[in-house]
Amino acid sequence: MSVLTPASEVILRHHEQFSSHHLLFAGDLQDNLATEIEAASVRVHTNQYHLWQSLIRQLGDSAQFGLVADSAFIKGCDTLIYYWPKSKQEARFQLRSLFSILPIGTDIFIVGENRSGVRSVDKLMEGITTFHKIDTARRCSLFYGQLKNQVQFDQNNWWNSYQVGDTTINTLPGVFSQDDLDVGSRLLLSTFDAPISGSLLDIACGSGVLATVLGKKNPDLTLTLSDVNAAAITSSKATLKANKLEGNVVTSNVYSAIEEKFDWIISNPPFHDGLKTTLTVTEDMIRMAPSYLKSGGQFRIVANAFLPYPSLLDKTFGNHKVIAQTGKFKVYQATKR
Repeated sequence: MSVLTPASEVILRHHEQFSSHHLLFAGDLQDNLATEIEAASVRVHTNQYHLWQSLIRQLGDSAQFGLVADSAFIKGCDTLIYYWPKSKQEARFQLRSLFSILPIGTDIFIVGENRSGVRSVDKLMEGITTFHKIDTARRCSLFYGQLKNQVQFDQNNWWNSYQVGDTTINTLPGVFSQDDLDVGSRLLLSTFDAPISGSLLDIACGSGVLATVLGKKNPDLTLTLSDVNAAAITSSKATLKANKLEGNVVTSNVYSAIEEKFDWIISNPPFHDGLKTTLTVTEDMIRMAPSYLKSGGQFRIVANAFLPYPSLLDKTFGNHKVIAQTGKFKVYQATKR
């Protein structure tokens, strides 16, 4: 058995009742329980590309990556095991999407860390089904309900838009800075006070705000945007389109699907995987950056000031400098020599 999250350990406490069921795993999965649990059949829908890459090795076509599941993929599933994300709005989006295609009578198990807000599930799903807490352990709660009413779901009703100067940003639930430009990204953008040109990669692009703002200010800049999250990929495409910009939007786990070299690599990288703090993504981003930069290319990121990136930048590039900072954030730049 692989290392499991606390939420999955709670699910395993009830493994006997799943053995004859056709399971659909969805939500904020962060391990491979779906490949190990005993059941009549197992399917997994995930909006995280890196998890899908891991799952397909054993599940093949029974693992699906995308923004929402489709009815053909979930056909035959009689039980949903849903992992609650840290964003309640994302949970509503994903669950209502699933409840629009799952059959009436589907057994629904919802599990999550208590600090994620999972205990609000009954209120959020009021009128659709009633949930009861059936277990609590490892600072997690497990709820059970049965789908009573299918719901209508239209992805177009879930968009949020806001302005950054003359740039329109379009976002879906669960995308970083869904409602407004975050302080870190604002600080990073402030460092681009002079025109830039060439090719730019916005990695872990989220809504696409960084690349789009810079693309509008620098018409000759060639844009590539990448992320692992399906909602971020969809949002970035919509943001570029709203601003009448061309750009290559790539689903990629850090550089896994990146094939060219750039004059600029920029990012406001994540340091959370769900509710868990992790530096792995940014560390990989830094270590591998020289392989994706042209000679003289610039690597520029914003990060919380307490995170330990300066020594890794120096080890990787042989140089770095802080070009902007506040009490909370620093913008680091390193040059490929």
